[in-house]
Amino acid sequence: MRARVKQDEQGRRHAAEACIEPCAIESGMRIIGGKWTGSILWHLKDGPVRFNDLARMIGGASKKMIVERLRQLEAQGLVRREVVDSAPVSVQYEITDFGRTALTFLDELRKWSEGLPRTP
Repeated sequence: MRARVKQDEQGRRHAAEACIEPCAIESGMRIIGGKWTGSILWHLKDGPVRFNDLARMIGGASKKMIVERLRQLEAQGLVRREVVDSAPVSVQYEITDFGRTALTFLDELRKWSEGLPRTP
């Protein structure tokens, strides 16, 4: 449901009704807005990556946090997990076609953030 807006006598806008369900932006941010989520998807864009390699690529996140985010992304259909039969057995992750749809706006976010003014 979309919130309705009313204007008062001074021209200020107020929500007449609150959204019962989260709006599309809120729903999207719940999926993609988690810490490290965008970075994980971005690092998977070029093909499957083994877990330890992904953890090294991300850097500042703990392995526990990466595992948690990967599980969430897998449950949401953005990432696919595959056990690789090799010695030693390892796990690799790959972005799904649905996950790839997020790369467009992640790239726009990257460009936008590169243009932010630098603070001393």
